[in-house]
Amino acid sequence: MKPTHQPIDPTRRTFLQASAILGAAVWVPAFRVLPASAMGSTGCPAPPNFPANIAVYQQAYRNWSGEISIDALWTATAATPQDVVTLANWAHANGWRLRPRGMTHNWAPISVDPDANCETPVLLLDTTAHLTAVSIDTSMSPPTVTAQTGVAMEVLHNALQAAGLGMTNCPAPGALSLGGVLAVNGHGTSVPAIGETPLPGHTFGTLSNMLRSVTAVVWDPKQQAYALRTFSRSEPEMGALCVHLGRAFLVEVTMQVGANARVRCDSYRSISAAALFAASGSGSNSFSGFLDSSGRVETILYPFTDNPWLKVWKPTPVKPLLSREVSGPFNYPFSDNISPELSQLVSQIVSGSASLTPAFGATMATVTDVGLTTNLAWNLWGWSKDVQLYIKPTTLRVAECGFALSCRRSDVQRALSEFHQKYLAMQQAYRDRGEYPMNGPVEIRISSLDKPEDCLVPGAQIPLLSAARPWPGHPEWDCVIWFNILSIPGTPIATRYYSELEEWFYGNYTGDYAGVRIEWSKGWAYTEAGAYTNDVTIQSRIPASFMQGMPADANFRTAVDILDRLDPARIFSTRLLDRLMPRSADLNGDGRVDGADLADQLVAWGPHPSRADLNMDGKVDGDDLARLLNQWGPL
Repeated sequence: MKPTHQPIDPTRRTFLQASAILGAAVWVPAFRVLPASAMGSTGCPAPPNFPANIAVYQQAYRNWSGEISIDALWTATAATPQDVVTLANWAHANGWRLRPRGMTHNWAPISVDPDANCETPVLLLDTTAHLTAVSIDTSMSPPTVTAQTGVAMEVLHNALQAAGLGMTNCPAPGALSLGGVLAVNGHGTSVPAIGETPLPGHTFGTLSNMLRSVTAVVWDPKQQAYALRTFSRSEPEMGALCVHLGRAFLVEVTMQVGANARVRCDSYRSISAAALFAASGSGSNSFSGFLDSSGRVETILYPFTDNPWLKVWKPTPVKPLLSREVSGPFNYPFSDNISPELSQLVSQIVSGSASLTPAFGATMATVTDVGLTTNLAWNLWGWSKDVQLYIKPTTLRVAECGFALSCRRSDVQRALSEFHQKYLAMQQAYRDRGEYPMNGPVEIRISSLDKPEDCLVPGAQIPLLSAARPWPGHPEWDCVIWFNILSIPGTPIATRYYSELEEWFYGNYTGDYAGVRIEWSKGWAYTEAGAYTNDVTIQSRIPASFMQGMPADANFRTAVDILDRLDPARIFSTRLLDRLMPRSADLNGDGRVDGADLADQLVAWGPHPSRADLNMDGKVDGDDLARLLNQWGPL
């Protein structure tokens, strides 16, 4: 059935934006509408021929920023991995799509289409209720953890810590599903400090590079059905499954881990952005200076303020005298709970008082200063996850534009200085016009690349779609700078601002200096119409960033073809993913394989009958086209 899109009236839009920003749960309903009452309450018929042993219901869906807010989607809960198989075959037989529902902490519409509703043939499958098992094997060298993909990251970290294990870096929220993190190569911040080498089982790259094997629901050509299959890291398919963007459904993974570490986290608010992001060679207060000494740095710059919140983590086996020992995560409650002052400013900005943005930035900075002091949080010491996890679902909900910039470590300071100068210039230019699209913080982290040798599996495949994958043409690029530029959802002209900034990124960081990729889970491909609307970025720039200088059997197209073989019906996809990853057979990129593509293929063959004569019968005819379609496989 064709999905319908019901416009949101301006009053409700403002309400949704404000409630999402403030972390309120008032919109997301706690109810579940079962099929028996769905016709009366929503007018939507139940999914046809649904498996009798699996409950199905309608439930609302909202992503992290509230920019995707859907009143009701058909949803089921997987009790076992076999339930996922059952529903995959049901979706294939009935023309539906099957999408995993984790913690919905995402921005990009790679989980569901933004205009989906209960009439859309898409089923969300909740993995977080039951697919949460964790087991740890310390007899291995390095140790491994096997976990189902619905487990929350905080739960996984707790299990590792109890076994004396941990990770070098990780995403800051605890309420993320493991499957969601791996789908988009979630990361923290870490590169080796000067003289530091990784301990066995650890990596300075993203969590996806820690994978040793996965179990996924994939198409089995022999059975002509979807089935469970386990892939080891050395198998070619793992190149696409390590970072799959939701084009696959993993139910269980095994990751390598290493010994846990005690870590100190120092916060600074006395160092100016001018000093931190100064030109190269600017001294110990530069970003690169902190990077060399600790390897683990994050900055949060509030709009229209001079001094960012700088966090510096450093492995420290013994508690320093002046550090406060912590025994659990989320030690910055001032950043996880919206103050009345911030709440009022957010509401006014959303309602049209954009000129309050400088006051908003100053208030965030003041709240940080007061909070660090009253919570004795300037200098923390504890186990790795207790000082790395600091974001709760109650924190400020914002839209995010995300870039992943690869470069030499020696060029990090230059890259940051150029960005900061551009940021200040744009900020002033918009302000001079009475416009304030940059009303959220700028967050900057840095990590190493996802080098397959860090995964201690012989023949480990490179994560083909990782934003942190190495660039074969530039082996000197050894790190990734992660830029996140935040704004209040619905801010006027924010999309124009993001579009201008994105064009600058692609124009400034080029050649032998640096390479631009996007951070998959965030906002990208901007025009004034919004994120994910720039066809040049989606169809050209992004694929090129995973193809330039890369082997023909290990690039963007390779990953798409592997994912299509594992899911030929594309039941694990969305419209955005279909645009980003057109089938190899869809030569004109219009989203379908038809006669126009066959014509394009004939043109591509050119005046060489022997190339087009696939069955070598001396003529190019319908038999050759049939053979071509057979090579393309199930469409």
